[in-house]
Amino acid sequence: MDPDSLQLGTEHLWNWLVRLLSKDSEWLNAKVKFFLPKMDLCSGDKAQDATQGVILQLRRLHAQGRATWQAFIHCVCMELDVPLDLEVPLLSTWGHGVAFPSQLEASEESQPASQLQHGLKRPYQSCGSSPRPKQCKKQQLELAQRYLKLLKTSTQQRYGSKIPGPGQPLAFHQAYIPPILQWSRTPTPFRTQEGMAPGDPKAEDGADVSIRDLFSTRADKGPRVTVLLGKAGMGKTTLAHRLCQRWADGQLDRFQALFLFEFRQLNLITRLLTLPQLLFDLYLSPEAGSDLVFQYLEENANGVLLIFDGLDQALHPRSSRGQAGPEDPSPALDLFSSLCRGTLLPGCWVLATSRPGKLPNCLPTEAARVHMWGFDRPRVEEYVGRFFPDQPGQEAALAELRGSRHLQSLCAVPALCQVTCLCLLRLLPGSPPGQSAALLPTVTQNYVQMLSTLGPRGYLPPEALLELSEVALIGLQTGKVIFSVGDIRPPTMAFAAALSLLTSFCICTGPGHRDTGYAFTHLSLQEFFAALYLMTSPKVDGNALASHITLSSRWVLRTKARPGLLDHLPTFLAGLASRACRPFLSLVAQRDEMWVSARQAVVMQALRKLAARRLTGPKIVALCHCVGETQEPELASLMAQSLPCHLSFHNFPLTYADLAALTSILVHRNAPIHLDFEGCPLEPHCPEALVGCEQVENLSFKSRKCGDAFAEALSRSLPTMGSLKKLGLAGSKITAQGISHLVQALRLCPQLEEVSFQDNQLKDWAVLNIVEVLPCLPQLRKLDLSRNNVSVSTLLCLTKVAVECPTVRTLQVREADLIFLLSPPTKTAAELQGAPDLQGNAGQREEAQSRSLTLRLQQCELRFHEAQGLIAQLQEGPRLDEVDLSGNQLDNEGCRLMAEAASQLHIARSLDLSDNGLSVDGVYCVLSAVSMCRTLAELHISLLHKTVVFTFAPEQEEQKGSWDRTVLPVSLTCQMPSELPPRPAAIRLTHCGLQAKHLEQLCRALRGSCHLGQLDFSGNALGDEGVAQLAQLLPGLGALQSLDLSENGLSLDAVFMLTPCFSTLPWLLHLDISSDSQRVVLRGDRRGRDRWTGGSLPDFPAGAQSSAFHQRCVPRSLCLRQCQLEPLSLACLCETLKKCPGPLEVKLSCEVLSDQSLETLLHHLARLPQLSLLQLSQTRLSPKSPLLLADFFSLCPRVQKVDLRSLCHVTLHFRSSEEPEGKCCGRFTGCGLSQEHVEPLCWLLSKCEDLNELDLSANMLGDDGLRCLLECLPQLPVSGSLDLSHNSISLESVLGLVKILPSCPRVQEASVNLGSEQSFWIHFSRQEKARKTLRLSQCNFGPEHVSRLATGLNQALKLTALTLTRCCLGLEQLTRLLSLLRWPVGLFSLRVEEPWVGTAGVLALLEVCTQASGNITEISISETQQQFSLQLEFPHQENPEAVALSPACVHSEDQTVAGYQPQLTSLGWLTVTSGPITTFSSGS
Repeated sequence: MDPDSLQLGTEHLWNWLVRLLSKDSEWLNAKVKFFLPKMDLCSGDKAQDATQGVILQLRRLHAQGRATWQAFIHCVCMELDVPLDLEVPLLSTWGHGVAFPSQLEASEESQPASQLQHGLKRPYQSCGSSPRPKQCKKQQLELAQRYLKLLKTSTQQRYGSKIPGPGQPLAFHQAYIPPILQWSRTPTPFRTQEGMAPGDPKAEDGADVSIRDLFSTRADKGPRVTVLLGKAGMGKTTLAHRLCQRWADGQLDRFQALFLFEFRQLNLITRLLTLPQLLFDLYLSPEAGSDLVFQYLEENANGVLLIFDGLDQALHPRSSRGQAGPEDPSPALDLFSSLCRGTLLPGCWVLATSRPGKLPNCLPTEAARVHMWGFDRPRVEEYVGRFFPDQPGQEAALAELRGSRHLQSLCAVPALCQVTCLCLLRLLPGSPPGQSAALLPTVTQNYVQMLSTLGPRGYLPPEALLELSEVALIGLQTGKVIFSVGDIRPPTMAFAAALSLLTSFCICTGPGHRDTGYAFTHLSLQEFFAALYLMTSPKVDGNALASHITLSSRWVLRTKARPGLLDHLPTFLAGLASRACRPFLSLVAQRDEMWVSARQAVVMQALRKLAARRLTGPKIVALCHCVGETQEPELASLMAQSLPCHLSFHNFPLTYADLAALTSILVHRNAPIHLDFEGCPLEPHCPEALVGCEQVENLSFKSRKCGDAFAEALSRSLPTMGSLKKLGLAGSKITAQGISHLVQALRLCPQLEEVSFQDNQLKDWAVLNIVEVLPCLPQLRKLDLSRNNVSVSTLLCLTKVAVECPTVRTLQVREADLIFLLSPPTKTAAELQGAPDLQGNAGQREEAQSRSLTLRLQQCELRFHEAQGLIAQLQEGPRLDEVDLSGNQLDNEGCRLMAEAASQLHIARSLDLSDNGLSVDGVYCVLSAVSMCRTLAELHISLLHKTVVFTFAPEQEEQKGSWDRTVLPVSLTCQMPSELPPRPAAIRLTHCGLQAKHLEQLCRALRGSCHLGQLDFSGNALGDEGVAQLAQLLPGLGALQSLDLSENGLSLDAVFMLTPCFSTLPWLLHLDISSDSQRVVLRGDRRGRDRWTGGSLPDFPAGAQSSAFHQRCVPRSLCLRQCQLEPLSLACLCETLKKCPGPLEVKLSCEVLSDQSLETLLHHLARLPQLSLLQLSQTRLSPKSPLLLADFFSLCPRVQKVDLRSLCHVTLHFRSSEEPEGKCCGRFTGCGLSQEHVEPLCWLLSKCEDLNELDLSANMLGDDGLRCLLECLPQLPVSGSLDLSHNSISLESVLGLVKILPSCPRVQEASVNLGSEQSFWIHFSRQEKARKTLRLSQCNFGPEHVSRLATGLNQALKLTALTLTRCCLGLEQLTRLLSLLRWPVGLFSLRVEEPWVGTAGVLALLEVCTQASGNITEISISETQQQFSLQLEFPHQENPEAVALSPACVHSEDQTVAGYQPQLTSLGWLTVTSGPITTFSSGS
């Protein structure tokens, strides 16, 4: 085509385009606003007609460049009704850059971009470094007021137009429903903003707040920082722009200036900035005097609000430098940090929005945090009502919404609610009821349906979709969310603009440098398109696709600084893997469904691997979303069965959509599951997602963010959860309003077994409202109401409930604890078989009578009047098992009142009145009150430890039943008493500060008790005076089992006062006194009582006692330990014991006992005929003590045994006067006896008439002492044994023993071992014995000792047997010994055990035998046992016939020897073996 024709064609197209756009000026204004976001449409000449206005707008579009113009032409052809004959030349001429209309070449000069900010013309003025001029205050004020007016005007123009402004959300001018805002952490102190209406919610954790409440904290010094946290799609950016609009409309009048910055735009600025440059160069510059304006803002910083949107998207890290000043250039994040910490613009207000995650360290710890949740059901319905313009459409949409729980969960996210409404707007007119909701089952399919809804004439170009998807994926991978006009091709840009998929805004890359940026209307939309590209692009293989199926943890405190841009990508990939998306994917990929199915299979396989793993809480929630998007029941069942039985979620936010996704998985589970939410910020209405979830068995919430709205939502879910057994709601902010909803719901949950409302700050009315539901919960076992605010009056109401409710077993209240323990009633057989009501009621009455109640009201500030009311309640109630009222304020009167009521309340176990302010005067009252209580087993009062505890025995009926089960002799059955006596009670008054002056009144109070068993006065201050007084009062208290007077500051004189009690108190059997531990205990005997379950015996006749129970006389004992025993004290002690009935055992212990004290003791002991035992333990005695004790045999004929060990332990046993005199025994072991002690000891012992046993082992006699003892041996009257072991003797003592044997005719056997055992025993007989035995072991005889040994043996004519065991006798020594042995007449046996016997050989042994001087009658040899024995007969007789008649044949295992031995005169046959000894003698 020639140039003229082309010119004529373009003029024709131009004229037609102008006429077309003149008919739809609103559409043109919207497109101009999209492509020129910084242009003010109202700044043009308003006098121009419509045609001139269109031409002006087209010129402005052309001035932006070729790419913008081409994209605009594509929008015209795509969105407007352009005839086909004009669309083709329009796209071919201007849509591909062939030519530009000449009409645009003469356009007026466009204003520089640097002079256009928010549509206002102003001169550009940088304010980075110019010094502040010194101008008057008036000029500064004028300039500041002009700037503030300019700032507000600019904001009004930006948000005042019905056309979306630059950077505004897509639905900004549509219906706006404020989302739920909830405090997560509030700074302190707090005050409500001036001018707020009364009744607005307080800023507490978990409280709902309005937009005005965001700026109501008091922070006179330091920063005022609020962080708005919300998941993607909750409306954070929309709220930030809404704040700007409200400020421009004058609704936030406390702020003079408001600045809004987006971190996604600040990320594009790489150079350093100062705060004035951030405020003026990047936002709005003053017309003049920027330094003065900034100074004004500094001086009035409390009226400045700075909003930073998208803190989680901040890409550039903070610099490592210190805090920046106003003039120091810094990165944008450093400026934000300085503003938050108050180093820049101190006193200003800062509001930041962010997704949940780890927030930057630049935020101060005192910053307030607010969670932004989505829509609850009322908000969703309000949004839908405003979205649809006509009434029929509203009703149809609401009907679809109310009929689909899944659609409700989608609409809980505001961004998805808008998408859902867009889809319903198109689907509802032609669909039957319920069909439209079925077409929107997942988030992904919502987006797919939205594309079909927004597509022009229902057409979706695959090329544009794929190209836009590629742009989205590249942006996410590189962290890019803002695109320039050159990043997107014009046709794709036109497609995105036509479907409102992109939003445009003015971006500033530096002072004076502005451009137009484009971004997806929402980050989730960009993630959806990125997933679409991964699923449909042939450039992405299967491995690359599977690598994007990952789960990221969303813990609040993790090392990850900010959430990634690809977090929701796996969810959209899972949604696109659904079968319902195959046609759409096939369209975009332009491939058949088989290819698409293979791509989807890759995603499904990756999800199956994840579903089988053990994951953390955040990853489980993310996987639930993914699995739910696939709509695959098999995959959902796999994940549901893989979940642990106890599923915990800790410290990360959860929304309604999260719980809805979890519930959708749990419905496929077969086993029950426990859900535990602790520290998780929860969306208030999220419990509604659990409606109908039958798999949850235990449900627990613990979070300060849960309030009344949460409780109300939970109350709607509880009645539908039929398997729920345990419900926990702790640490919340629920008030009476929320509790009322929960109580109504609990009435519909009869299967509950445990309910916990602890730490919820509940008041009295709420607590009473909860306990009223107890009769409606028949299976309930525990109700926990701890850590709530309950008054004393309400506490009595709770005790009344515990008394009246038949299932309550325990009410436990201690400080903040308040717990009901219940026992569900057991169903009787009649009830199970459907018996009439009369039988069922009878069973219930019987169970009510048998139940017992435990009541613990500790530290509840109960007083006397409350005790009166409590007693009145308990008297009408069931049998009490335990009552604990410790830690209250009952004082003396209250304790007396409870003690008097104890016998009427039928308490089975204990009554605890500890720490109730009881005094000594109150002790008298308590003792008098319980004196007639027949079930009292023990009363323990300790004023020092604030202890007052009553312990009770079983009732008479139970005790009698226990008695009946005891096996009694038949002869006693007729003598059984009709009524059992009361169990002896123990009264313990320890550490009560009792003195002697208190005893008379105490005993008067105790005297009324008819069954006092044990009395404990330990830890008081009675002293000797008190003991003397008590000894006079004890007979009036009756028979006791024990009396404890320990730790009463007693001296030894108290012992002399107590020992006469043996004669005055028949029950006293044992007196135990220890000076060091201050122990003084008087005890009776309980051995005869322990066999009875009641603890005491009934009163039987005397004959019955002796015949049936064979009671014997139990000896009395006095145990006196660690006392100073002087002669005078011992004499006095023995004098007091003279009247004591016997038998008597005395056990003493002291550090040192002198000889004089021991003599005094022994002298007086001889005058105690009833004494049976004296024991001195752990008492050091002098070396003279063995002589004193040896002399005691002659002083006291009744002594039976004297045992002295190591000069520390002495035991004297006495026989009674009725017993005949018998043998005596003396043991003096380890006493250090030496030679000098032998003669006097033997002289003293010789006075003893019958000394059966004498033990002198482990002393220091040595050879000399033993020699001296052996010389005195004939004078010692020992008739049994003498033990001299371990006395350091040598071989000389052995030879001496052999030498002395002839002079001791009563010696029967002597045994000596000089080895490590060191034993030396001599055994005697009462009469002279004809045979003696000597055994010597390990004596190590040398050659020089053999002759001495033989000489001694030859003199011991009555010695008949000698055993030498390992005495180092060789063949030579043995041969010589045999040759030297000569007796006049008789038999003599010799046994030798030496190691060489097994190796010497038989011939050598026989050779030894030939040297014996006597006749050999028997030989025995054992090689294995290394023994050699022979028997000799004296005198020696020659037998000449022996040579011919007696052959000696010796048979061994390895040799045979034959010969004739003339000396074997009488031996007939001899055999030697290596086994057991086999002996053949002459008589065999």
